[in-house]
Amino acid sequence: MKKYKTYKVLRPYMLLWGTQSLSSLGSSMTGYGLILWLYRQNGSALETAMLSICSYAPYVLVSIFAGALSDRWNKKRIMLVCDLLAALSTVVVLMLLRSGLLVPWHIYVLNAINGLMNTFQQPAGDVAATLLVPKEYYQKTSGLRSFSLSLNTILHPVIASALFAFFGIELVIAVDLATFAVAFVTLLFFIRIPEIPREGRPREKLLAAARSGLDWIRANRLILDLILFLAFINLVASAYNAALPAMLLSRKNGGETVLGLLNAVTGAASMAGGLITALMPEPKNRVRAICLSLMMSMGTENFLLAFGRTPLIWCLGSVLGWLLIPLMNANMDVIFRSTIPTDLQGRVYSCRNTLQFFTIPVGYFLGGLLVDRVFEPLMAAASPESALVFLFGAGKGSGAAVMFFVLGVAGVLVCLGFYWGLRRFMKN
Repeated sequence: MKKYKTYKVLRPYMLLWGTQSLSSLGSSMTGYGLILWLYRQNGSALETAMLSICSYAPYVLVSIFAGALSDRWNKKRIMLVCDLLAALSTVVVLMLLRSGLLVPWHIYVLNAINGLMNTFQQPAGDVAATLLVPKEYYQKTSGLRSFSLSLNTILHPVIASALFAFFGIELVIAVDLATFAVAFVTLLFFIRIPEIPREGRPREKLLAAARSGLDWIRANRLILDLILFLAFINLVASAYNAALPAMLLSRKNGGETVLGLLNAVTGAASMAGGLITALMPEPKNRVRAICLSLMMSMGTENFLLAFGRTPLIWCLGSVLGWLLIPLMNANMDVIFRSTIPTDLQGRVYSCRNTLQFFTIPVGYFLGGLLVDRVFEPLMAAASPESALVFLFGAGKGSGAAVMFFVLGVAGVLVCLGFYWGLRRFMKN
């Protein structure tokens, strides 16, 4: 009876979560296929990283205002309109491909459009989840979200690589559009998202509403410190993402299959972590759990990628680096949802996105630039008997390995610094 009651309470959320996760899988497949297509065209880490830079730049620049607008507008309509416009941009990519006119700058522009749509959709989706889920189920549903993200990470490189190899990028995009259609129809006809009552409250002006989100964050030091912590971690992680294809697609023991395998292992580790998070009891101190999870991630994977020479070592690093990330995400999610007033969540989440994610395009740019212009030339000029070649190998891809070593050191230092700064929140 209790299980039936739980299912009944969570049914709208489960329906939204399941269909949106399916659509996200399709979008990830298209993104992965475009990375493979673009890297085949030019072999540049920086130009490939520009895909993500163009996606995140509008997200960061507009997010602070998107949350204020999201708090005013109907959440369901926001999600539907943003999904539809993102799908239309994908259709444009498909048309350009079929006509043989697709060039990199087309993808950059369309990725920027998708990023802009995500800027409005993400805070609306976050608030929708809060409205659909009772507070006592926050950790479990956060675990489910981590599970779906992990399953996405496992499946999208495998499916996209197979479709790309045998049928080309066009079929990858067609599958993406099919998953969009399922999610769109389900949200339109079968899910009701309640609105937050606003009777008796005057509507704030847009700038005042956006500023209220920043003011709330500034007045809550724990939330501000956690946002800044994640901003530094995102800088390291996005540089990692920029360097990963450059290394694995270029290494002697690498290639498209190995890149897909590593992504799949990353997803499997995250999925296992998500299941553990959904089933485990609440930690005694969520801040400590966040810090230790990130310390584990930063202190293992980057170094194994830097010094490893085989897919087995790289995959081991991926497991150690991603197993505890769902635990970090779930605890972060619970702290935010439990602390931020529901009627302020849209604007606070959007201000958080601006502060926490502005380092992502910076990290992608620096990662691609340092690999292409600094570390690859450095390794190409290194003597075969040098310590650099002994530690990181030779040939194309060795410069990206040096990059991972630098990122490992930077990540550990960031974790140690914030662990020390956040210790006052770990007393219980």
